[in-house]
Amino acid sequence: MAIRALLRGWRVLLLGCLLVPAAAYAVPIPLDSRMCTAASPMDGPSAALSAIRFRCGEKPAGYQPARLWLQLDPQRYDIRGEAATLLVHQTRFDRLAVAFRYADGSIEWQEVRAGNFGDHWRPGAQIAFTPRDLKTPLRSITMRIDRLASAQLLRLRLVHTGEAGIETAVLGALIGAALTLLLTGAVYNLSLAFGTRRAYLGWQGAWAATVCVWGAIWSQFGLLLAPGLAGTLAAQTCTALSALSILLATLSATSALEKERIPSVLRATALALGIAVAVIGIPATLARGPLIESIAPPLAAAVLGNLVAVLACLIVGARRGSAEARDLLAAWSVPMAALALTQVIDIGTFFWGGGAQILVLFASAWQTLWLSFAASRRLARMRTERDLARAAEARASRLAEHDPLTAIRNRRGFFDAAEALIATAARSQATVALLLVDIDRFKAINDEHGHDAGDIVLCTIAARLAQWESPLCTVARLGGEEFALLTISGVPPVLDFAELVREEIAACDHRAAIGDQRVTISIGVAEGRNRVDLAKLYREADRALYAAKGGGRNQVRHAETVPPPVASAQRPAATG
Repeated sequence: MAIRALLRGWRVLLLGCLLVPAAAYAVPIPLDSRMCTAASPMDGPSAALSAIRFRCGEKPAGYQPARLWLQLDPQRYDIRGEAATLLVHQTRFDRLAVAFRYADGSIEWQEVRAGNFGDHWRPGAQIAFTPRDLKTPLRSITMRIDRLASAQLLRLRLVHTGEAGIETAVLGALIGAALTLLLTGAVYNLSLAFGTRRAYLGWQGAWAATVCVWGAIWSQFGLLLAPGLAGTLAAQTCTALSALSILLATLSATSALEKERIPSVLRATALALGIAVAVIGIPATLARGPLIESIAPPLAAAVLGNLVAVLACLIVGARRGSAEARDLLAAWSVPMAALALTQVIDIGTFFWGGGAQILVLFASAWQTLWLSFAASRRLARMRTERDLARAAEARASRLAEHDPLTAIRNRRGFFDAAEALIATAARSQATVALLLVDIDRFKAINDEHGHDAGDIVLCTIAARLAQWESPLCTVARLGGEEFALLTISGVPPVLDFAELVREEIAACDHRAAIGDQRVTISIGVAEGRNRVDLAKLYREADRALYAAKGGGRNQVRHAETVPPPVASAQRPAATG
C-alpha cells in the first residue's frame, strides 16, 4: 500500500511538471541598472516616499541594520497586460512594505512583518503583493525592507496577475505531492528499520522526516498551523534542518555499507564533512547580518566535499558488490546532481519561484521513492529466501525423522515424539503403552519374492499402522521389519487395542506383491505410569515381543505375563 501511494504521488509530480504555463509569464527582476536603491536609518522618523533619494544601477549597501529601499518601473519589464503581481522570495527581514504608485498619482501601501504575513504568503517561500486597482496603470513599485539579512539572496519576480493564481495552484499541488511522498517514505522506512533492524533505514527515515518538515516550513504550508513562524524564524529553522538533513543522509549512506566494503578513511572523511556541514550550519542559522554572506562559501564547499565523499563511498561499495550501495547510488543520483547544481549555478527564480529549494525538494521525493521501492524489493527477496530456507529446513527435518521407504517416523523421529507424548501423559496421570510390532517370517518373504516385494509389504503395513497416528499415539518403523506404536492407553484396554492392530494387519491385502500368502505380526506390549522410563519400557516390550515370537507368532504378549529373564540365560535369537 505504501509503495502504491508513493507511485501515485510521483505521477502527480510528473504531471504537474508538464502543466506549468504560468512559469512562462514570470519575469525575474535582477538588482541591475533598471533597479534603484536607497537606505535610511531605522531609528529616525519614517521618511516620506517622495523624500527618499534613490540611486539607480548601484548595488545595495549599508542596509542590514537599516531600511533598504528598492524601486522599479514595471513598464521596463516585459509583462503581458497592465496588472502585475510582485512576488518576493526572501523572508529574513523584520518588515516589508510595498508601495504601488498609479498613473493618477495615488499610492497604495501593502505590508507584512515577521510573524505575520497575513494572506500575502504563497507556496515556495514567496510573498505576493497584488495592486487592488487592476485597471489603472502602474508607474512604479517601491519596496521598503527593514533589517534585510542579505540582498544577494533577495529574489523578485513580476507575474501577470491572471497567471499568478494558476502558478500558485500548480506549485502548491507539486509541493503537496512531494511532501506526501516524503512523509509516506519516512513512515515506511522507519517501520522497515524497526522490522528489519537495519540502521541505515532508520537514518533514511529520519532524513525523509527532516526534509518533510523542512519542506513544510520552507513552502510556508506550515503557516496554516503556526502563522507566527512567518519570516526570519522560519528561514532560520529551514537552515538548521537543511544542515541536519545532510548529516542524516551521510549517516544513512555510510551505515548502509559494510565496513569491509569501503576504506575506513573514506568513510571517516564523508562523516567528517557531514558533521562539518552541520557545524557550519549553526552560525548560518543564527546569522542576521553580513555574517550570513561570509558563511555561504565555506558552507557550499563543505556540502560539495560531502557529496563527493559520499559518492566515492557508494561507488567503491557498488564495485565491491554491495547491493545497498547500488540502491543508494541510484537513489542519490538525482538529489546529488540537484544539490551540486544549486551550489555551482544560481537557480534563482526558476521553477515557479521555488528556485533551488523546490529542485532539492523534488529530488528528495525521488530519493525517498526509490529507496522505499528498493528496500521493499530487498525485503520481499529476503522473505522469499527465508521462506525457502524454512521449507528446506522443514524438508530436511522431516527426512531426518521419517523413514524414506514407508514415510512414517523412523527410530529418531519416534524417540523425539515419544518424549513429548510421555510428558503429556505425566501431566494427566495417564498410562503409557508401548507396542513393538514385528512381521512374522519376513526374511522368507524377501527370499521367496525378492526385496522389492518385501518393500511393498512393509509399505502396506506401515500405511495401515499410520491410521492410528494422532496426538495420543505415535507410529514408527524402528528398522527392518520392526514397528512401534506408543500410545496413552485408555478405552479400549491396551491388550484389546493390540489385538485390533494384529487383526487389522493380518487382514491386509498383499496379493499384488506376494499373491495369496498371508502376512501376520507378533506384538509385545509394555505399560508404564507417572515417570515413565522409555528405555526400560522398550526393554519390557521387546521381552514381550520375543515371547510372542517364541510362543508361535501371530499373537500379542504383555510384559506382565512374561516371566523375567534368568540372569544367566541368553536371549533367544530372532527367527523372523
